[in-house]
Amino acid sequence: MAVAHILGFPRIGAQRELKFALESFWSGASSEEALRDTGRSLRARHWQAQADAGLDAVSVGDFAWYDQVLNTLALLGAVPERFGFDARQLTLPQYFTLARGNAGNFAMEMTKWFDTNYHYLVPEWTADTRFDGGVDWLFDEIIEARAAGHRAKVTLVGPLTLLYLGKIKSGLTDKLDLLPRIVAGYQRVLARLQAVGIDWVQIDEPILALQLEPDWIAAFAPTYAALQPVAPALLLATYFDQVGEHAALLRDLPVAGVHLDLVRGVGQLDAFLPDWPAGKVLSAGIVDGRNIWCTDLEQTLSALAPAQAALGDRLWVSSSCSLLHVPVDLAQENKLDGELKSWLAFATQKLDEIVAIKRGLGSQGRAAIAPQLAASSAAVAARKASPRIHNTVVQKKLAQLSAADTQRDSDFAQRIVKQQAKLQLPDFPTTTIGSFPQTAAIRHARAAYKRGETGHLDYLEQMRAEIRIVVEQQERLGLDVLVHGEPERNDMVEYFGEQLWGYAFTANGWVQSYGSRCVKPPFIYGDVYRPEPMTVGWSQYAQSLTEKPMKGMLTGPVTMLQWSFVRDDQPRATTALQIALALRDEVCDLEKAGIGMIQIDEPAFREGLPLKARDWQQYLDWAVRAFKVSACGVGDETQIHTHMCYSEFNDILPWIAAMDADVITIETSRSDMELLDGFGRFAYPNDIGPGVYDIHSPRIPQVAEMERLLRKAREVIPDARLWVNPDCGLKTRGWPETREALGNMVQAAQNLRSALKAERERLVA
Repeated sequence: MAVAHILGFPRIGAQRELKFALESFWSGASSEEALRDTGRSLRARHWQAQADAGLDAVSVGDFAWYDQVLNTLALLGAVPERFGFDARQLTLPQYFTLARGNAGNFAMEMTKWFDTNYHYLVPEWTADTRFDGGVDWLFDEIIEARAAGHRAKVTLVGPLTLLYLGKIKSGLTDKLDLLPRIVAGYQRVLARLQAVGIDWVQIDEPILALQLEPDWIAAFAPTYAALQPVAPALLLATYFDQVGEHAALLRDLPVAGVHLDLVRGVGQLDAFLPDWPAGKVLSAGIVDGRNIWCTDLEQTLSALAPAQAALGDRLWVSSSCSLLHVPVDLAQENKLDGELKSWLAFATQKLDEIVAIKRGLGSQGRAAIAPQLAASSAAVAARKASPRIHNTVVQKKLAQLSAADTQRDSDFAQRIVKQQAKLQLPDFPTTTIGSFPQTAAIRHARAAYKRGETGHLDYLEQMRAEIRIVVEQQERLGLDVLVHGEPERNDMVEYFGEQLWGYAFTANGWVQSYGSRCVKPPFIYGDVYRPEPMTVGWSQYAQSLTEKPMKGMLTGPVTMLQWSFVRDDQPRATTALQIALALRDEVCDLEKAGIGMIQIDEPAFREGLPLKARDWQQYLDWAVRAFKVSACGVGDETQIHTHMCYSEFNDILPWIAAMDADVITIETSRSDMELLDGFGRFAYPNDIGPGVYDIHSPRIPQVAEMERLLRKAREVIPDARLWVNPDCGLKTRGWPETREALGNMVQAAQNLRSALKAERERLVA
């Protein structure tokens, strides 16, 4: 019978236990031992869930205190040298310093894990990087799993993926120059795993789903030829797209098995089945690790029938990728609409689906899973037939959409003159990205209102009081363009989705984004429609408190799509346009209400890019169109902003420019303005605000640091188009650090204005 396994399980806990334990430890409210106890408890619980479901091995090595890439660096001893830590003696507080920074060091750079909303910490490669060994945490977890009676399959980030995802910091011309060293490091780890009796190691190489350069493809064969002799059986895992073009390479690679993502790579089995080597495992990632819809068991069994006939017990059944990207347990949802709930499966339920597929492929066939099969077929049929899916109003609006709906009245050069005449902003205008600290009082007020303990008028006044505080603080700090602080918003997607038809929400559907940061993605089950304004009242009230410009704050259509679990019964492009039309109505209503600046955030724009460059054009065309539909219903004097963060933008700058936002703010502080270089080379035509303050770190940057970053920015951005702002929203920060950091930021901008004034006076003289 086939083997049932997964590529990884969510580590945060069904009630976000890891999040709260981390934040308690970071604040000094609890001990390191208490944090470690939480980790042990979660691992034990998750392993037992896998065993109880009937998986043939539990996944060990998928747990991380912050990030699996950072864990791998700590295991190999390849932590950045600039921190001065002894990798073999790395402590947990030092590990967190790598992730979060300290007074003497910036945190490691963070960016998106392929096309997901999970963020990994970027390895830093130098000529001195060594892989001579580090912490023993992985081996401690193996001991834990065995003590609990589990068979362990170890999970590791593969050497070529780790090397590829890092950045050269100094002394190297090519990352592959480090290949001999990293291979030696993995040899030591794998040999030790073999010595302690591990049978299988899942070694993840998702870069094979990218459009790789020839030298990287050529590196696979010698790398695995060097690893195989000292290693347990290796299951090389690919995911997030098809890898059919590498079928010959993967057939010949000296590994015991290969995992394929059959959800993102539909149909790729045909490239592997005809002559798959005898004795080699093929793992079918057939249960979606990136979405929450129930698996159609009948359809899945039919799709795997040819593979079962060809491979027999060498066909393994698994999730398409790690279940890190879905919520933990649907059983926690006691208030979710019953019909919608019947359509869903979270990580724990996906374990049961994987085991059911394994049993359905066994000797008894479908008879072995008759009840599960009937329930699956009923759920799929009910979802298809539900009248809640389609909305004729939305369909009509889509049909009426024209090219004129994606164009502003004038080009940027004409618009910016009108906007500046209206806004009268100084050189290097200062602003923030939108949110301000979400205090315990704010969260308590929202929760009480949601539970019905606070009346609408009382809640309205509580939120208005918070807005008054935010506006007052910004004016005191001297910011030029203000925001209302978003106290009423639980999340930048959830807040809007709760007010749109076609969206639904869970109570505990949390997913890790990075470190302790968790998000609760909504799911889009039907046509998206805005029945009434969502933000106008809040923005209008905030503007009434100040003479300075107040930005209206919206989440863009691509981000609303990417950070949701999306319906799979129509193209994603169609769903994006439906969201864009809803947001367009909101943008127009904000303008009518007297809001002259509107920010439409698109931090997930780059995230949605297909992994292979040859597939980019189609996505970028509809993504740009969706943004422009949302933004282009206003007059020239209304200034449209957008925000993007924690992504590499250089390869898609023509499309970012095509979005034609009047002002774009981007994350650049962790990369020391490196991300800005591409905007300069491209001669990005509109205004830019490169972030000078890393809000994901508790570290408070000083005035001189921000001035240095701004001077670097001035080298590539004309002064007339340079804005000053933090990297991202301030929701997760406290008020004391926020005031100090923003005060430093405003002072840095003022110093630059003084320097610019002196430069102009010298030129006149």
